[in-house]
Amino acid sequence: MLALPIASAGLGFTTALVLIVLSWLLMTYTALLMLELHQYASADATLNTLAKSILGKRGQYVANFSMVFLFYALCAAYIAGGGAQLQEKINNLLGMQVAPQVGSVILAIIVATVVTAGTSTVDKLNKVLFSVKIVVLASLFFVLTPYVHGQHLLDMPIEQGLVISAIPVVFTSFGFHGSIPSVVKYVGLDIKTLRRVMMFGAALPLTIYVFWQLLSQGVMSQQSLMQSEGLTGFVSNISNIAHNPHITTFVTIFADLALATSFLGVSLGLFDFFADAFKKGNGNLERSKTALITFLPPLGFALFYPQGFIMALGYAAIALVVLAVFLPVAMVWSQRRQGAHVAGYQVRGGTLGLAMAALCGVVIIAAQGLQMTGVIPSLG
Repeated sequence: MLALPIASAGLGFTTALVLIVLSWLLMTYTALLMLELHQYASADATLNTLAKSILGKRGQYVANFSMVFLFYALCAAYIAGGGAQLQEKINNLLGMQVAPQVGSVILAIIVATVVTAGTSTVDKLNKVLFSVKIVVLASLFFVLTPYVHGQHLLDMPIEQGLVISAIPVVFTSFGFHGSIPSVVKYVGLDIKTLRRVMMFGAALPLTIYVFWQLLSQGVMSQQSLMQSEGLTGFVSNISNIAHNPHITTFVTIFADLALATSFLGVSLGLFDFFADAFKKGNGNLERSKTALITFLPPLGFALFYPQGFIMALGYAAIALVVLAVFLPVAMVWSQRRQGAHVAGYQVRGGTLGLAMAALCGVVIIAAQGLQMTGVIPSLG
């Protein structure tokens, strides 16, 4: 979410909106495909279990690698980025400089404690954090709306290649599929309820993204937005335009909450995945062991080799395509061929829908590959 304004700076509001809506449609569709799969499995089944039972050992290996690669990279990035933000706050509070690693370690311990306590604890905390985030976003919208200029929202893409470059970033902003097994386990195998959860759960960030884009691309000209040096420059430019120093505080809180809610969701999905993969129970000792497997590796990389995982994040979209598009499509196609869909819930669209989703996945990977090889311009 924090990357969207910078990633879509050269697109113009309308083009960015089209990409966001198309990504939302694709990811909502594949999330519903996951529910079609879960209805025939146990409530505590994860992607590891589903892939093994439907696609066999090879499918299981692909699922496990993409899940671990993507989520470890994300967790390491959250620990490194969030730890730096936390360390800065600790320094300001204590009036002294603490070791750079302190913030990362404290953040990892806090999140690990919450996740180990269980899905219910994560759910309750995330509701509070998300509610505060909505209030902060509403406050920003109230303060910045007078500075939104309609002319800024009519800007067209500066360069056609930027549209392709933005596809992986926009797609990744709807990547919640690794947490779907945790949601199914928490809610139970009530497909009607789960369907509402998936559709509302995807529609809510869509709504927030639209308002966020409206503010970011309406307040600043396209050129000014493109010249912003990351989130810090973006916040500084908005504060200067609004002549309001409180904007910096609002956006900083918003960024902290966005990182916290995302980190909790990602780490919970990874925690439940490892619990299933290593057959760990629900006892305190067993959950503590799962927490160590979940949090120690990304913490170690974030502390000692952060650039390695920052580099790996460049491939996050590719891993997410495998995890959230190719695997659900392949498993549903295989399951339907076996006739398992006759009496149960089936996502509309048939084989054509599956083929179109797979084609979208190919386009996203191609866009990421073209950007990495320098064929099209990079973002940010």
